[in-house]
Amino acid sequence: MKPFSWALLTAVIWGFVPLLEKIGLSGVRPQVGLYARCVGIFTGLLFYAFLVPPHNAFREMNPKSFFFLAFGGFIASFVGQFVFYQALKAGEASKVTAVAGIYPLITFFLALIFLSESITVSKLCGIALVVFGVMLLR
Repeated sequence: MKPFSWALLTAVIWGFVPLLEKIGLSGVRPQVGLYARCVGIFTGLLFYAFLVPPHNAFREMNPKSFFFLAFGGFIASFVGQFVFYQALKAGEASKVTAVAGIYPLITFFLALIFLSESITVSKLCGIALVVFGVMLLR
């Protein structure tokens, strides 16, 4: 599958899941919701490890890669998800998800600074659309 197809599938999944999470958070605190989500992640990892055993995967990985991936997982899947659940519990799923979805804007600027990525007209148009969309939802 091509990168665009993978990204589109990601968007479909990430667009659907907040509905499940909003329903799930209706009777619990966000902290408890985070625990339940982690059980789902762990179950998925066990299932995937059964289908595609990792064997020597960690030995192939250098410490720098492991650190950045593990730290990214902690920040996104624990801290970010906790903060997202706080917002989702209190707000409308459509608005919270849209505002949280401006992360490409943050990534764009950070990638310019830290990864020396280029500025293109299509990227600038996309950024303008993201900003305009968030302004409409406010």
